[in-house]
Amino acid sequence: MPEKLTFLLGGARSGKSAHAERLVTQHPAPWTYIATAQAYDEEMRERIDIHRARRGAGWHTIDAPLDLTGALGSVPDGVPVLVDCLTLWLSNHMLADHDVEAESSSLAGLLARPRGPWFVVANEVGLGIVPDNALGRRFRDAAGRLNQQVAAGADEVLFMVAGLPMKVK
Repeated sequence: MPEKLTFLLGGARSGKSAHAERLVTQHPAPWTYIATAQAYDEEMRERIDIHRARRGAGWHTIDAPLDLTGALGSVPDGVPVLVDCLTLWLSNHMLADHDVEAESSSLAGLLARPRGPWFVVANEVGLGIVPDNALGRRFRDAAGRLNQQVAAGADEVLFMVAGLPMKVK
């Protein structure tokens, strides 16, 4: 199976996750889904449940809200992987007051050396207005830097708009 990183970017509800799932399932099962979301409230639990139900059989899920590098390291070589999503992973590190620059750099380096067909989803957060508070601006800037690092090391970059993929790289 090809060792290739495909990076999917887009706004909220742009179809990133569903398209990434379709791409992953073009490879033979089993597929590994690495989830970064944490269910802090009922609405988020419902979102997670919808994602799980949509994936169905053939998927192995690893919850990795913080240790994404460890989760990726635990997947056997050649297994198709979907990471959903880097933006939540980054936000988890920011809320835990971790060194996001070091975490992002380490993760981007690992992603640039995929050990199978890897698909990574992230939000493009730089197309909207400038946030009105320091934390929002810090997050937007950190997400933009992380996305640039991952895109630089990716074999393919897709930008999702209204459910349609546009090839960027």
